Amino acid sequence: MEADFVIVGAGSAGCAMAYRLSEAGASVLVIEHGGTDVGPFIQMPAALSYPMSMSRYDWGYTSEPEPGLGGRRLATPRGKVIGGSSSINGMVYVRGHARDFDHWADQGAQGWGFADVLPYFKRMENWHDGGHGGDPSWRGTDGPLHVTRGPRRNPLFHAFVEAGKQAGYPVTDDYNGYQQEGFGPMEQTVWKGRRWSAAHAYLRPALKRENCDLVRGLARKVVIEDGRATGVEIERGGKVDVLRARREVILAASSINSPKLLMLSGIGPAKHLAEHGIDVVADRPGVGQNLQDHLEVYFQMAASQPITLFKYWNLWGKALIGAQWLFTKTGLGASNNFESAAFIRSRAGVEYPDIQYHFMPIAVRYDGKAASEGHGFQAHTGPMRAQSRGEVTLKSADAKEAPRIFFNYMSEEQDWVDFRACLRLTREIFQQEAFKPYVKREILPGADKVSDADLDAFVREHAESAYHPCGTARMGAADDPRSVVDPECRVIGVDGLRLADSSIFPRITNGNLNGPSIMAGEKAADHILGRDPLPKANEQAWIHPEWETSQR
Repeated sequence: MEADFVIVGAGSAGCAMAYRLSEAGASVLVIEHGGTDVGPFIQMPAALSYPMSMSRYDWGYTSEPEPGLGGRRLATPRGKVIGGSSSINGMVYVRGHARDFDHWADQGAQGWGFADVLPYFKRMENWHDGGHGGDPSWRGTDGPLHVTRGPRRNPLFHAFVEAGKQAGYPVTDDYNGYQQEGFGPMEQTVWKGRRWSAAHAYLRPALKRENCDLVRGLARKVVIEDGRATGVEIERGGKVDVLRARREVILAASSINSPKLLMLSGIGPAKHLAEHGIDVVADRPGVGQNLQDHLEVYFQMAASQPITLFKYWNLWGKALIGAQWLFTKTGLGASNNFESAAFIRSRAGVEYPDIQYHFMPIAVRYDGKAASEGHGFQAHTGPMRAQSRGEVTLKSADAKEAPRIFFNYMSEEQDWVDFRACLRLTREIFQQEAFKPYVKREILPGADKVSDADLDAFVREHAESAYHPCGTARMGAADDPRSVVDPECRVIGVDGLRLADSSIFPRITNGNLNGPSIMAGEKAADHILGRDPLPKANEQAWIHPEWETSQR
């Protein structure tokens, strides 16, 4: 059990690296604790609320009680299955804003500015505009990851975009292209009616090669000899084995499990490791720190016409949709039903969008609980760049024990200011003329909730994670004590060890994290292979010309 590279985690970044490293002729072993992704709950896009809450596919993590949210513990799903979280997520595809990556570079992640990462987004994409416009010159068309758009048949998808226009916001044909800011179609990692996860896009083709294998097991720690990572200790079937890496060990186990593994291997804050009796190999205070996430609410409206997806929200309706999907891979089951989107700025002086909308023509929560009103529609929305920072730490030195996850949500006053602004701007959008034929009343927060105190109470009680944890092994300059990996994804202080997944993000990106996580794997693969990075892009993203003085 030995290979050139041993990758821990068959998730978004891990699958991309397995594909690129094996494509280059290197031998690769991928360790995954979870099992197969075969089954209708994962493959059917509309069934997205199921795998996220199934212990078979999810690690089942929860946060510590969050003081900013009234002491609630929030679910923190992470994929425990091939494809990782790309097999249980909402399949929404967002690259992030150009300025997100420029900020990374400014923070010490040199070579990860927008001009550097855009070629990797293009390399990974197989983009299908479906005749809906978009920015072809900004997109990739022959990569492994299929990106499509929903049919947007429901009139509410168009009402949402029209309402944005009426409120004075721009419309954009392609938020993953030249102009992110504005209202328009949403993109999804769905192909031919099926969830197109990193397992489909990257891992299955890689495993067809003789030099790539998948090993089922729980990674316990990285084996480090004389300051160099030489393998990974895993447990499977009650036995402990070591998989040896001739060239490098690569961690891609998620922003929760990658820092946990580093700490179990003696890499992390020395004092914290000592508390758990772990010998310190490298004192890196940044490991597990800098935890970020997107917090969202469901802004729900009751509908005055029975045109929402609620009419299928019964056993018979779900059976019909399921049967149509099973036999034809078409119909409502073939979309995640997030088909319109928006990115706006919360106030003048904010350079690029800091609020995101996922619009859905049904009032239902991620866990599948429908609003008591019946017919309704909603926008998932929240600020994109919260200032609060949390941490992932060990509960014990036992690899089987879940780590302690503390997001520290809403711990900064600015986060409350931003959330109130977000709720008031959202209410204004739903009050536009375009929604007049469809709106009965506001369900959540409720039209009477107008004061700061009312809105704060709503957030405290109802805000949920968008499941975008990141930042716990931040990338930066090698001489920065807060950095965990350098700009080539090498873990600082240990030879032969790299890390690439959403842990390395210095700051959370704008939108959903699956796209940037796969990109991190794609780009890291070139660093690992010692290749020159792809030539920089020349494209300049649109920034609102009056951003300094105007909110829209």
